[in-house]
Amino acid sequence: MAEITERAAVRRLHDRFGFGPKPGALDMGFETTAARLFGAGVEAGAAAPALPGLGMVAKGDKDAKKAANKARAGQELKVSAWWLDRMVAGERATERLTWFWHGHFATSNQKVRSAPLMLAQNQVFRAQGRGSFTGLARAMIVDAALIKWLDGNDNRKGSPNENLAREFLELFTLGIGHYTEVDVFEGARALTGWTVRRTSAKPVFVAKRHDGDPKTIFGKTGDIDAAGFAELALAKPESAAFVVGRLWFRLVSPAPPTSATLTRLVAAYGSGRDIQAVLKAIAAEPAFRDSASAMVKQPVEWAVGLMRALGIRPSALDDKTKLKVLAGLKGMGQVPFRPPSVGGWPSGASWLTTSAGVARLQLAQLLAKEAELGQLAKSSARVDGVRVLLGVDAWTERTRNALAGLTDPEQLVAVAACAPEYVVSG
Repeated sequence: MAEITERAAVRRLHDRFGFGPKPGALDMGFETTAARLFGAGVEAGAAAPALPGLGMVAKGDKDAKKAANKARAGQELKVSAWWLDRMVAGERATERLTWFWHGHFATSNQKVRSAPLMLAQNQVFRAQGRGSFTGLARAMIVDAALIKWLDGNDNRKGSPNENLAREFLELFTLGIGHYTEVDVFEGARALTGWTVRRTSAKPVFVAKRHDGDPKTIFGKTGDIDAAGFAELALAKPESAAFVVGRLWFRLVSPAPPTSATLTRLVAAYGSGRDIQAVLKAIAAEPAFRDSASAMVKQPVEWAVGLMRALGIRPSALDDKTKLKVLAGLKGMGQVPFRPPSVGGWPSGASWLTTSAGVARLQLAQLLAKEAELGQLAKSSARVDGVRVLLGVDAWTERTRNALAGLTDPEQLVAVAACAPEYVVSG
C-alpha cells in the first residue's frame, strides 16, 4: 500500500468528512483537523427557513393548483439554497453526514412534493446523523417524507404495502440476501397505521389502520410494531457490517475494506451502533491513507467545496444566481432533495460524462465570477496560486501546461476547478 503524504491526508479528511478545505485549513495537522471535524458544539449556519403551508386546493380549480405548484417550487428552491449554504459554512462532519444519510435513506421531493416534509427529514439527519444508528433508523421508519416516498400511506391492516418494509431491509439496514419475503410481508404489517396528512409535516399513528395481530419476523413472534421491526433488523449480525460498509463505500473507497479492517470498524460501531465512533475509527485506519482510495467527487460535493475555497456563501447570492447554481447542479446530474431513486445517486466515474463536464465548467465559471480573485490577478505565479487556493497538492505536468496560458483569474479558476486533480478527491 502506497501511503499519501500527511498534507494529502489532511486534505482527504476535509474531502471525506466535510466538503473540502477552506484556504489555510491544510496547514493544520491531521489530529487537529480530525478533532475539529468530529468535535461537538454549535455548528455554523443559518436557522432553517420558515415554510408557510400551501393550503388546500379545491378539485378542478386550475388557477389555484397552478399557484400552489409555483409556491411549492419556490419552497424547494428556498430549502435547497439554505442547505447548500449550511454545507459551505460547516466546520464539522455534521453536514457531510447529513448529506450521506440523504443519499442512504434516499427520498425525493419529486414524489413527496412537500418541502416542509423534506426539511423535517433533513433536520433528523442533522440531529442524529453522528449519533446512534438505532435512533436514526427508528426515526426514519416513521419519517413522514419516507412514508410518502415509499407508499406508506397505502399500508394498512388487511392490505399491507411492502415498499417501505422491503427497502428498509434491503437498502437501509441489512442488504440483499439477509431477509426473506416473509420478513418483508410481516414487516409491512408491523408498519401499518403510520400515515401522513396533507396539513402536517409530522406522521401520525392511526390505531384502526394498524394490524395488531401477532407477526413473525426473523423467527421472532409477537405484536411487533414499527420500532420493534427496526430493532429486529438492526439486531441481525449482518446489519453492522452492512451499515459500516456503506459508510466506507461513500467516505473512503469503492473497494471494500479488508476483513481485518471491517472487524475493527464493526467493533467500533458496537452494540450502541455508534456512528461517530465508526467515523473516527475509519480516519484512524491505515487504509484511509492508501493512495489507491481516490474518489470522484459527487457534483454537490464538488460545487460546495469550490464555494468554500472561493469564500462564496449561497445565502449572499441573488435569487437569479441561486437558480443558476441549482441549474448547474442539475446539469451535472445531482440536486439536493432530488435523488433519482430510493437507491440514491451513483458513484465514481459515472459523474465524468461529457455533458456533466460541460455543466461543471459553466458552473465553475459562474462561481469564479462571484469570487474575489484579486490576489491571482496581481500574482505572477498564478498557477501555483490557484493550486493553493483550491487546496490541490500538485498539478500534473499536463494540467500545469494547460493552466499556464490562462491569465484571466476567472478563467484560470474555472479551468483549474475542472482539472482531474480537483474533480477527484485524492
